Amino acid sequence: MTTTAETGQSSGSKPSGDDDTWAKLVPLDTKFSDIEIKCDDMVICSEIKPSSLEKHEWCRITKNLGQGFATIHNQSSDAILVDEAVIMKDCAADIMSGSEIVPGPEGQGYLQYRFTIMPARESRTQLLKISIDPEHAKCSICLNIWHDVVTAAPCLHNFCNGCFSEWMRRSKAKHQHVLCPQCRTTVQYVGKNHFLKNIQEDILSADAALRRPAEDIAVLDSSASIQSNLIIGSKRKRRSNMLSPPLEERDSMHLQCPQCVANIGGYRCEHHGAHLQCHLCQGMMPFRANLQVPLHCKGCDRPFCGAYWSSENVTQGVSSPVCSRDTFRPISERTVTRIPSITHEMNRHEQDITQRCIVHMGKTVPDVVAEWFMRFSNREIDRSRMPLNHAEMITASTHVCNDCYDKLVGFLLYWFRITLPRNHLPADVAAREDCWYGYACRTQHHNEEHARKRNHVCRPTRGNHHF
Repeated sequence: MTTTAETGQSSGSKPSGDDDTWAKLVPLDTKFSDIEIKCDDMVICSEIKPSSLEKHEWCRITKNLGQGFATIHNQSSDAILVDEAVIMKDCAADIMSGSEIVPGPEGQGYLQYRFTIMPARESRTQLLKISIDPEHAKCSICLNIWHDVVTAAPCLHNFCNGCFSEWMRRSKAKHQHVLCPQCRTTVQYVGKNHFLKNIQEDILSADAALRRPAEDIAVLDSSASIQSNLIIGSKRKRRSNMLSPPLEERDSMHLQCPQCVANIGGYRCEHHGAHLQCHLCQGMMPFRANLQVPLHCKGCDRPFCGAYWSSENVTQGVSSPVCSRDTFRPISERTVTRIPSITHEMNRHEQDITQRCIVHMGKTVPDVVAEWFMRFSNREIDRSRMPLNHAEMITASTHVCNDCYDKLVGFLLYWFRITLPRNHLPADVAAREDCWYGYACRTQHHNEEHARKRNHVCRPTRGNHHF
């Protein structure tokens, strides 16, 4: 099978040279193809949501590599996000290699793309090597190579997640502010640094003597509490979802934390207390690490406020967005009424077959999901391809968001289908040949005939996913 990368539509400018690709938009969802940018000024027409295979014209990208960046112009009917900054319709922003672009407002299920500038033709055969002194990759608290590195802002010093989490807990118990352990600047926010984590792993691969004992790593991981960007009393104007507005600005922005202005359930936020921003409603909630109430979804590590505010008996307010408890609940309290749209890689033909099989067996979707979740809990299912983080830690009591629950249901229905004997399948289905690329096939997303004629609920026998 041959897959063709999306190339967008040229707006009429000349190609950058010999039909050469000078940049790409790389989707973070690997089911979609890279969008190659070959013209100096190109209109991008591509999928913008995983749930729809239709292509939409949503931006124009202009080459300007002399200064090391390009320009993106929003040509959609709605706002788009560039590195979490909101770009309104008909506005533009500079983008660099590594910039993350979302073709629509946050929280509405749009695809995510990473802008990547391709190396010049003459340098593509050269391997860039950077030497890093391990002394510059050490946590100033434990004096070892970073582990699960986090970066504090605005000073941008880096620490082990476990080390800084423990420092933050002690600081909040003794002081109004959380100070940087290295320079004593007031920390306004802290978050994981995935770029430096890659460097950390490269250093440890190059020199195994720098690795810590497994028991030390276990202690660090048990202390680590930073899973997403933590807001710690920022005094700067909010420019993105990472930054927290000052208390006096939250009223006008409808992002007020209820416990910042009132004592609720015996708790009121400290003046410079750490806050999280809910991924769903964008509302603010205090970061209270020692609570038994979960603040992050175990499947995606994103923060959700539904469980916390429910435990505090707080409901939606005029200036305080609050999610319903239904948006973030334990798996054991959830029910499913239908086959989620993401099941079987969103192949509607395979979803229909699964539904037919369930009905033919005299069962319902909830029956099958309950049966296979029991097998999942009993460790009868291989979790290696499970599309959730912390797969080994997920149990019936684990809190997950709605999206992650749909992913879990889709994973269980995959195992239901793949273990069905062929003689339990409808005759027209059993006669189909397996696609070589199985569940990893990209053609099934844009070729209706191929999606219908071949079985895609199977393991790949070709391609990078072969096992």
